[in-house]
Amino acid sequence: MFIADGYQFIEKYLSIEFDTNLDIIFSNPIQVLNEVVVKANNKKLFQLSRLDDVQGTAIFAGKKSEVISMDLSMANLASNNSRQIYSQIAGLNIYQNDDAGLQLNIGGRGLDPNRTANFNTRQNGYDISADALGYPESYYTPPAEALKEIQIVRGAASLQYGTQFGGLVNFVINDPTSKSFEIVSRNTLGSNSLYTNFTSFSGTSKKLSYYSFINYKKGDGFRLNSDFESFNIFFNFRYELNDKTSLSSEITYLKYLAHQAGGLSDKMFNSDPFQSNRSRNWFGLNWFLYNFKIKHQFNLNSNFSFNFFGLKATRNALGFRTNRVDQVDSNKERDLIKGEFQNYGLESRFLHKYSLKGKKNVFLIGVKFYKSDNDSQQGPGSFKSDADFEFRLDDFPNYNNQSKYNYPNLNYALFSENIFYLSKKFSLTPGFRYEYIRTESEGFYKKINLDGAGNVILNKTIDDSEIRERNFFLFGLGLSFKSSKAMDFYANISENYRSVTFADISISNPAYSINPEISDENGYTFDLGIRGNYFKRFSYDIGFFSLLYKDRIGFVQKAFKDGSVKSEKGNVGDAVMYGLESLIDFDLNDIFIKNNNLSLNYFINSSFINSKYTESMESGVKGKKVEFVPKLNIKSGFKFGYKNLSLNIQYTYLSSQFTDASNAIDSNLSGVIGQIPSYDIVDFSASYYLNKFKIESGINNVLNNYYFTRRATGYPGPGIIPSEPRSVYLTVQYKI
Repeated sequence: MFIADGYQFIEKYLSIEFDTNLDIIFSNPIQVLNEVVVKANNKKLFQLSRLDDVQGTAIFAGKKSEVISMDLSMANLASNNSRQIYSQIAGLNIYQNDDAGLQLNIGGRGLDPNRTANFNTRQNGYDISADALGYPESYYTPPAEALKEIQIVRGAASLQYGTQFGGLVNFVINDPTSKSFEIVSRNTLGSNSLYTNFTSFSGTSKKLSYYSFINYKKGDGFRLNSDFESFNIFFNFRYELNDKTSLSSEITYLKYLAHQAGGLSDKMFNSDPFQSNRSRNWFGLNWFLYNFKIKHQFNLNSNFSFNFFGLKATRNALGFRTNRVDQVDSNKERDLIKGEFQNYGLESRFLHKYSLKGKKNVFLIGVKFYKSDNDSQQGPGSFKSDADFEFRLDDFPNYNNQSKYNYPNLNYALFSENIFYLSKKFSLTPGFRYEYIRTESEGFYKKINLDGAGNVILNKTIDDSEIRERNFFLFGLGLSFKSSKAMDFYANISENYRSVTFADISISNPAYSINPEISDENGYTFDLGIRGNYFKRFSYDIGFFSLLYKDRIGFVQKAFKDGSVKSEKGNVGDAVMYGLESLIDFDLNDIFIKNNNLSLNYFINSSFINSKYTESMESGVKGKKVEFVPKLNIKSGFKFGYKNLSLNIQYTYLSSQFTDASNAIDSNLSGVIGQIPSYDIVDFSASYYLNKFKIESGINNVLNNYYFTRRATGYPGPGIIPSEPRSVYLTVQYKI
């Protein structure tokens, strides 16, 4: 090798046996070039993406799946503003009555949004609801500031994640940082004395990594008697045993106390939508979740995961409740409902990739065990005004609504799916789920009658017990045809099932009665669509869906022997919902401008849904529209960014919807039934990065529209629960 300064080196291979003269001529001088600066932008183009065919030990091929990337969200994260966070999920119907995001209420396709009860709700892959069988309501929702992404799989998720009609919602918490230590602190001030603090701690040291957060919220609420205070803490620890095996453990604790302003009648709402005549109503919650997980990779083709999870929690609801929501509080004893939840479960999955006749395939099998032992009690509370969640049975022995139940539930499940790749583009994914469900209720309720003068003429304790045992198979089939990177055709059909819950059979409510013959629901979900990403210029997902519901549980108006007319909850009949859902997100900068310092996106999210009851034993129901189905649901918005500045404006419109099977337009005294009028909302938000600081601000409900999205049958009602008027917020984030 010959080297001369200023020239490229010369390399020759020589074989020298005798004295040799060798001439070396350097003819290629080195040229000094100007520096080349390479700018890399690894930021995702679109906020919404889809799950891969295979991810970890789960299969998503042929399913309608959506992933919300939280790092691109321009929502009011401090208050978990679900209208903004889920703006690009087509067809969702959202209850919007909480200005702090203490609870998530999303539905869609005719499913009741109340506490997301029609979805299997998970955090990092494990259940977080009160009771997956008897009380599948999610009182705990992870703070949006802690999330990496939100994964949503629509109705076809019944095969892998449970039997429910809605599908799966999985909150994925942020990963630990690769640094040895990092702190992110976010403080928010907003309307109605809102203050929130979110602080996360994260780090990695050799094989050990961790992520934890503390979240505190406090505010007065946008109505009188709606103040709240919340404290949430989370710890996650991961340990890499080796290249193939990892262990992780999580604990989550949430405690909050919220004043309940009560529901309104239509007349009250039209007079003053933010009034409150309930000052003694409270709701308190203690939620403790724990999880232990093992992941093991046998080889490049075989993965295994084991999840152990559990919950110990209480929820307390206290207040003056009457069928006439305009009635002034009598200041007598209050109605108290206490629930205690203890459950645990395990889920184990094995995924294997194999070849068959030269084609790759993927096989998944899993088992789940779930056991719960929950208690519910209803009776008299104190006559005071504070949040005293203690029963006063000795003081008020003749209180009318008294019951106490224990609910031991047991569930075994076996599920399996297989992706058959018939070609490089076309795949079929059949699957099944076997369920064994045993739900029990054992307890008593009291029957108390008074004469016209208010004297007790009957005070009888009635023992009540019931065992419901069933086992069944659910089947499904998905297909996918990926004609190109820009076009993926998908279709899926899956069976669904929902068992009756505690609240369906044993809670006394002044706003409605329970049909004693109430039974489980079942049906089918079908999706057919096309999706893709066209040269990174626009992303789209356009599809048709149909949901067939048998023995749907709902409300009808019934006349009783005493001459009263009251809402009754029971199996209303068979129903069908069908429609078109679409999301199109355009990268306008790449299409028209092509400026590296600029970003400009526009999205349009729309759903057009029709519905009707096809069969019913109740008079006047067949042919009526299904509840919670707005015909038109549109969300649209622009996102503009220049260097470190981002601006976002969003428009939301929902047409009117019914709340009971009789399609009542006018309300009753309790405000529980009646139409929910159409509404539209405009939201604006902005953010700016400055070194280690990030500043976020926005205006929600810019036009200050007065509207409501919910007629509550129980707490926080009964009655109309108004939605938040115009509000502003300011968030300052600092990262160390």
